[in-house]
Amino acid sequence: MATPLSLMIVNASAVERSIIKRTLGRLDIFSVLEFADSQEALQVLKERAVSLVITGLDVGTIDGWRFSRMIRSGLLKTPKHTPIVLTPPFYCERIAETTARSYGIDAVVPIERQDLLPQTLANVLSTQLDKSSRLGLLLLEADSTKAKAMSEALALNFAVEVCSSVRQALSTYLQGRYAIVLLDASIANAETANELVQSILTHNASQAIVTIIDSHDADYAERLLLSGVTDFIRRPYNDALLMKVCDHAARREDFIASYSEFEKKVAQLSQSQSRYKELYSAHQRILMHLNTIVMELDEQGCIRFINPAWEANTGYGLKQSIGKPLTNYALAHDQARLQQVLSAVAQGEQQRRKIEVQLVTQQGNSAWFECRFQHVNEANAGAVITASIDNIEERKQAELQLQHLALHDTLTGLHNRYYFDQQLSQLCRQTRADDEHALIYIDLDHFKIINDSKGHQEGDVVLKEVANLFQEHIGDSHLVFRIGGDEFAILLKDTPFLDAHMVAEGVCMAIDSYQFHCQEQLYSISCSIGITQISAQNNDANECLKQADIALYIAKSQGRNLVHCYDARDSQSNAMQSGLEWGHNVRSALQQNNIELHYQAVWDIKRSRIAYYEALLRLVVDDELIYPNQFIPALEMLNDSYLMDQCVVRRAISDLSENPQLQRVAINLSAQSFLDERLLPHIRAMLNDYNVDPKRVIFEITESASIDNLSATRDMICALNELGCDFSIDDFGTGFSTFDYLKRLPAQHVKIDGSFVRDMQHDPIDYALVKAINDISRSLKKHSVAEYVENKEIYNLLKEIGVDYAQGYFIAKPAPIASLQNNQKIISAKTSS
Repeated sequence: MATPLSLMIVNASAVERSIIKRTLGRLDIFSVLEFADSQEALQVLKERAVSLVITGLDVGTIDGWRFSRMIRSGLLKTPKHTPIVLTPPFYCERIAETTARSYGIDAVVPIERQDLLPQTLANVLSTQLDKSSRLGLLLLEADSTKAKAMSEALALNFAVEVCSSVRQALSTYLQGRYAIVLLDASIANAETANELVQSILTHNASQAIVTIIDSHDADYAERLLLSGVTDFIRRPYNDALLMKVCDHAARREDFIASYSEFEKKVAQLSQSQSRYKELYSAHQRILMHLNTIVMELDEQGCIRFINPAWEANTGYGLKQSIGKPLTNYALAHDQARLQQVLSAVAQGEQQRRKIEVQLVTQQGNSAWFECRFQHVNEANAGAVITASIDNIEERKQAELQLQHLALHDTLTGLHNRYYFDQQLSQLCRQTRADDEHALIYIDLDHFKIINDSKGHQEGDVVLKEVANLFQEHIGDSHLVFRIGGDEFAILLKDTPFLDAHMVAEGVCMAIDSYQFHCQEQLYSISCSIGITQISAQNNDANECLKQADIALYIAKSQGRNLVHCYDARDSQSNAMQSGLEWGHNVRSALQQNNIELHYQAVWDIKRSRIAYYEALLRLVVDDELIYPNQFIPALEMLNDSYLMDQCVVRRAISDLSENPQLQRVAINLSAQSFLDERLLPHIRAMLNDYNVDPKRVIFEITESASIDNLSATRDMICALNELGCDFSIDDFGTGFSTFDYLKRLPAQHVKIDGSFVRDMQHDPIDYALVKAINDISRSLKKHSVAEYVENKEIYNLLKEIGVDYAQGYFIAKPAPIASLQNNQKIISAKTSS
């Protein structure tokens, strides 16, 4: 392993010695010697050599400059060329460099720029030359005797290089670096001297040049100075004058540059002081006019300083507030919290803290303020906490309003679903052994009819009045929520189940007996209510909500306008729970688009071709194909028929765009979603997205569904016709409607109910009904469609009667798209044989 280099650090400050060592990083390449005093360091250097010296300026009686001179003297054990780096506390570039050259110092690195130290050490260690404080001097003198005498006279301060000719002098000058050039410029040598001067100045315009003249002519001396010569000596002269003139000339550029630099430093300092005064004045002006309260507090939290914003915000005068605790101005319930924060900051436990508190103004009002506190580290600062305080009353009120909006229903003012979920979960978590609470779940009966017939504006009026009824019949200790369109919930805290049932019955009766006003008409509505108990044995929020939901559905299924209490032992509850769970599985399958459409051909009897296909929905649940009779009742229970129709419309129109063999498709719509305001925009969007001609789509709805709201049904059929789609009345004949009803609906197709078609070959009444419906359809210029065509005999009867289209297992069974390729040929063969 290589012997480590010996590094001597001489600095009176232990902190600066530590900074130097830390900056150098890994010091395992050095054997470090530390000294606080230069005389102690010199004693060591008299006995041993070191590889490198780093010294400060103020290092004892012998300062850093003279300490360096001693090393360069060659009187010590350490070699005089030992690298020396000076680390002064302040740094004026040219002055430091000039002085360092004079004292033979290799480099100067100010203590505030210690990041430069590693590279500086690398540079000086790589150039260990014979160090001397003497400056280089190039002497041009043809007379060797004179040259020798002059060299001896200048030897103390200058390392003299002698040249005897201009050519030699110029060549030597270009190869070296000289502080001064000395040459004979007497009248005899004037031309030669002038040639050398011009050549040197062309190469280095700032080179110091001293000439020796023997003329008494002032004009000649002036011409020399104008040509660029630094100074001149007139013969006869003595050695002292020669030394003095050369020394001054050699350092002239350093003095000029150092003075200029010093002048700049002074100017910068003057400008800094001026800017500081301006900045201080600006800060004072800002402080006086700032809207933010600026404050200094002592360790007890008493006010030491405040700006005028305090009086503007609180009304308290500045003088009367000085010396008083800040906590005196806070509301009583905020004082302890504020004091706790102040103590933590004052003791340095936390450097910064922010807190929002209410301060009392001189007028007795309270306002919200945001206080930001910071610990002051300076021991002589006179304060330990600085504070900036802003009035946030407007922001706080806006936050409170937003918080209210976030937790309340904007229409009724009741708490909303988000807050309901929070409170139910919290109540269930906090329920202990003897606690009894209850959850009441309410749904308004047939509220959709009001919305559809009277409009949403009138529906909103009803919801507001219902909300008022709830608040009148429910105590302030309980919470009332609107959790959906016409769904409400009540949390009854610390209420036995029997009392909860009585409350629910009271609500049910109040709504049933209340007269609602709408467009100068009076009408009544009712509600269905489900209740479940929350106890230590039943305190899962999701389970409680599910139980109340089940009880509500049972109340609806039993005829509505009544209250049902959930009981896990009740078989009805278990059956309803199974139905709801299945309904949620079905809903999930629809949401994930796990559906499959099968298509059944509708045959044009007269033209012997496929007129169109009817899209029939199948769900895929756990890789099993589920048919409509298995899932539609569950969807109706959850009121999710629109989700089903939405999925079918999207998939059917998508299939139309991708499969030319589906020349036209009929899509069934449920009664629930047919009058849903979202349906028409959805159909329009799908036709646009998939670029499908609306004429390729027929929509179907059952007769019974369409007569529930004849006017709305007519409007929707007209809207679909305007879009370009056809419409069909499905299962016609089951609703015992008058034919006038059929006349009033602008449908293009009438589908004769299959219960008549199935037995028409054996039952003359069914035959007569099918014939009558077909005749009326023809007279109204509508196409007749017979479903449940299951054999050739029925088909022939329909053909005889003149029915337009036939659909049923005899024609074709429903099948996936991939199986429809040969349908035309197969059906044609069946019907023609």
